[in-house]
Amino acid sequence: MQVFRGFTPASHHVALTIGNFDGVHRGHQAMLARLVEAAEDLALPPTVLTFDPHPREFFAPGSAPPRLSTLRDKLEMFSALGVARVHIARFDAGLAGLTAPEFIDRVLVRSLGARWILVGEDFRFGRGRTGDLALLRASGRSFSVETMPTVTLGAQRISSTAIREALAKGDLERAAEMLGRPYAISGHVAHGEKLGRSLGFPTANVRLQHKPPLSGIFAVRVRGLSDEPRIGAASLGVRPTVKAGARPLLEVFIFDFEQAIYGRRIRVQFLHKLRDEERFADLDTLAQQIRADVASVREYFSTRN
Repeated sequence: MQVFRGFTPASHHVALTIGNFDGVHRGHQAMLARLVEAAEDLALPPTVLTFDPHPREFFAPGSAPPRLSTLRDKLEMFSALGVARVHIARFDAGLAGLTAPEFIDRVLVRSLGARWILVGEDFRFGRGRTGDLALLRASGRSFSVETMPTVTLGAQRISSTAIREALAKGDLERAAEMLGRPYAISGHVAHGEKLGRSLGFPTANVRLQHKPPLSGIFAVRVRGLSDEPRIGAASLGVRPTVKAGARPLLEVFIFDFEQAIYGRRIRVQFLHKLRDEERFADLDTLAQQIRADVASVREYFSTRN
């Protein structure tokens, strides 16, 4: 898969879909499957235009929703689903200031060479979000436009917002149904303060670039360390017993595992939430609770073997 940052004059034509694709959930997967299918019929490379940062992070960074996936995670999913080209547009004042007709002409036609475009039924674009499906179709002298119907789970529309809400409530099973897989966080194992080791539970620490969409204590599955996944208990949050005002951190106690893995990239899948974060009176009380949490996680996995 070819990945491009920004835009250059189009050298050939593409089949294109546009979106943030946060989480690459089942709705996104259906859209990408349709893109690949149409691109094959048209003998065009299936291409995605996505944005970084998320537009809401640009317009309102203090109130933007947590990301469900990193840019790297999205790219890996795109590749696995058959996308041939990805254009990552930096969402900045210049891009935000383009009118809807300018976006069509400069980005879709001149830069990307779109000949077939797939968008959602509620697609909006251009300065002030004034561009809509009707304008896109009316402007399509050199391209055709297809819309993707909404994908639902029962009566609920599958969306990144709905997944965030499920994760915030601790309903990991519902989130996994909408994602088509367990929710996961990926990152490189970093050195920490070695507090877990001193308490008898050494952890693999993953620093987070963005605020996570969930917090608490979890049963997890860890991939990236061997051919088979490992299981463990994870704490995701700000560690109120240890430090005031800390940034969120993912700490994973991997069961029956003692290798040094600093610098390794792992994927931590969240399967079951035990409880919310708590502030304990002292480290001894915290250690007692960790032992109880580990026992609960072992019991959880024992019923699923």
